[in-house]
Amino acid sequence: MAQLTIDNLTKVFPPTAKNRPAVRAIGGLSFELSGHVFVSVVGPSGCGKSTLLNILSGVEEPTSGSISVTVDGRAARLGYVFQDARLLPWRTVMDNMLYVQDGRGDQPRASAQRFLSMVGLDAYHDAYPAQLSGGMQQRAGIARAFSVDPDLLLMDEPFSHLDAITARSLREQLQTLWSETGKTVLFVTHDIMEAVQLSDRIIVLAHEGRIHADIAIDLPRPRKASDPEVAAVQAEILGRFEDMEETAVAAA
Repeated sequence: MAQLTIDNLTKVFPPTAKNRPAVRAIGGLSFELSGHVFVSVVGPSGCGKSTLLNILSGVEEPTSGSISVTVDGRAARLGYVFQDARLLPWRTVMDNMLYVQDGRGDQPRASAQRFLSMVGLDAYHDAYPAQLSGGMQQRAGIARAFSVDPDLLLMDEPFSHLDAITARSLREQLQTLWSETGKTVLFVTHDIMEAVQLSDRIIVLAHEGRIHADIAIDLPRPRKASDPEVAAVQAEILGRFEDMEETAVAAA
């Protein structure tokens, strides 16, 4: 389980055209998380959610500030689940799983098979991605990310492209996977209900990655979208968004 510390993180993108200003995506973001926790980051489009994950994964460099992701003093191992599964189409599901594994032999294959079984794909290890539905492909992507035994798992709106029924099923499977593996998860989503259903803590970002609210979610698990308690917390957080929008309009 990882310890993540973000201190005064700033990301400024250069102008996209002549006479255009630089774009400040994140300005002075700071927070910490550690242990077996599921933390979601929510906020309006353009508030820096995906930029944050790109910086954490090394895709983007921060302009300033610092990030530390460690486990017992060593650099933490990261896993990443994208908005789409990004499976290699010319490889079978099992070969996609093994592609990210360290080493060869029976142990990596057994680990891959274990996680495929946990997401209900044990019978599809020899199938190619084109033979799977979108939901099945995303399950394979989630299994692949867990199979590398990450200390910190980053998830960037992994269910946003799926239909409501499939997404609901995958949220329930993800809760089970997280509970059984004890991982630290940082989950980005625009879906407040999804965040409430999955999370121990929700960080609400405003413009330029400023933290508008940091909310602990203390509800029994497993949780379903239909639970009245989930709906009540969702309504509370929606109220926070309405306050944030009213403040932004008043300041304009």
